[in-house]
Amino acid sequence: MRAVYKSPRGKLEVDLPAERLPAILEKEAGTLWVDINGDSMDDAAKILSEVFHFHPLAIDDAINEVHLPKVDNWQEYIYLVLRALEDEEGGSRPHLPELDIFLSRHYLVTFHYDDIAAVDRVWDACDEDERLLENSPAYLLYRIIDVLIEHYITTVEALEDALERVEDQILVRPTTASQRRILGLKHTVLRLRRVTSLQREVLNKLARDGYEVLDEDDRVYFRDVYDHMIRLYDLIDGVRDLVMGALDLYLSALNHRMNEIMKLLTVITTLFMPLTFITGFFGMNFFAPVLEELAPWTGYPAFIFTIVMMLLVPVGMFLWMRRRAWT
Repeated sequence: MRAVYKSPRGKLEVDLPAERLPAILEKEAGTLWVDINGDSMDDAAKILSEVFHFHPLAIDDAINEVHLPKVDNWQEYIYLVLRALEDEEGGSRPHLPELDIFLSRHYLVTFHYDDIAAVDRVWDACDEDERLLENSPAYLLYRIIDVLIEHYITTVEALEDALERVEDQILVRPTTASQRRILGLKHTVLRLRRVTSLQREVLNKLARDGYEVLDEDDRVYFRDVYDHMIRLYDLIDGVRDLVMGALDLYLSALNHRMNEIMKLLTVITTLFMPLTFITGFFGMNFFAPVLEELAPWTGYPAFIFTIVMMLLVPVGMFLWMRRRAWT
């Protein structure tokens, strides 16, 4: 656990122990931010229940990290579930850790199991400029969500670049690896779209609905990030269309390549058909009993004639096919 508190008089307290938190909460003034990493569920549950006295259902939702984005109103505080985004393998396999948030007028509690870059970034910003803590906890939440959306946009742009590389590879040579790559990107985009649509509704509620812990000035910030989320959702929809287009391109390129192979095999088969006829007609049974008995002196010229025909007929057929633009 890490905690920072700034009193109404401007006094800053950092690295607060859990024992100091009840006294600060009794003041109901200033800005308190507590960030809990849930490596130990027992310790985390103890802080959430005995120090902040959150509802057992809310604590259970936070500990059992299995929820999609949502917002619950508990009057004195609101409980939010958001999904952060941490990139893996250059944006191709995004990881979506859960971020649980308890927001009141005077405190912000963030709870997560995995390290979340957006939380660390805003925390570092508060360390560098303590004036950020002079704002309300809702403003700190706005900063966290704004960074979360920024990470989403970065990942979606990485997906666009990956799609462009896959399309270039498909145009050169479609392979099974390209198909697996496209299907993986499709799965990633659909997952991002699903999470983004739910988080868009959460931000819409924060921006439009009336919560006791949010003033009108605070809702302005959430309207801003809601607009960003709308643009992000549209961007993901565009990437989804690109993925489907890349899949169609792969199937088209595969069919084209198959047609080229069949065309080549057909040409080869066609060129060998007259050779099969000639060799079958002028075979051993023709030269031996016929030519040698009727005209023995014509055997050698007939043999030469057969060889010449076997050379000229395929060449002539190939040139004729080229003239007709069949090859």
